[in-house]
Amino acid sequence: MQPSQDFKLPKTLRMVIMGPPGSGKGTQAPRIAEQFCACHLATGDMLRAAVASGSSLGREAKQIMDAGGLVSDEIMVNMIKDNLENNKECSNGFILDGFPRTVVQAQKLDEMLEAGNRGLDHAVELKIDDALLVARITGRLVHPASGRSYHRVFSPPKQSMKDDVTGEPLVQRSDDNADTLVKRLATYHKQTAPVAAYYKQRGILKQTDAAQSPTAVWQSLLAIFSGQA
Repeated sequence: MQPSQDFKLPKTLRMVIMGPPGSGKGTQAPRIAEQFCACHLATGDMLRAAVASGSSLGREAKQIMDAGGLVSDEIMVNMIKDNLENNKECSNGFILDGFPRTVVQAQKLDEMLEAGNRGLDHAVELKIDDALLVARITGRLVHPASGRSYHRVFSPPKQSMKDDVTGEPLVQRSDDNADTLVKRLATYHKQTAPVAAYYKQRGILKQTDAAQSPTAVWQSLLAIFSGQA
């Protein structure tokens, strides 16, 4: 995928991407990974893969999750370390998505990365007004089998409530209602504001307006990666 403008991009990229639910992280993170041939490490996917692999870290995480507990920061950082050392897709860099969520996690992550000479280049936050997010997310429709998503207003299916490819019914996720979203956003802001402040203090925080079209957001991200923003 070629950049649509002539940005002078680095050969590798090591970054954290932050953004509230519905800000477009799910669209932009895989695109960044493709552009740089880097790995996209999303917390949930990484945990599921570790558990499925039956590795010692995966077994430890499964035990905690089965008991209803939260996987410790140490396990998460070690899981990331394991990917960086053993996952070939990570040789050109990584996009961390969903971690860190606290300043303590950010500090532990930095210690691990810097010990392996893999310090972060950027922490990018996708910023968007909460009211706009509620409009975006409450209109979201999903095809459960494939994960394809649509939007009642912005990207409707060709036939109402039916998947374009299979014709199967679309559903609205139970956590995509306004009340749930407002609670999730409050939690996000409470958690993320200190992490963003930590990265700002470190001089690597960049914020981009996620209310723009996905194409405009992509151009903003390329400008950040090429040092033009």
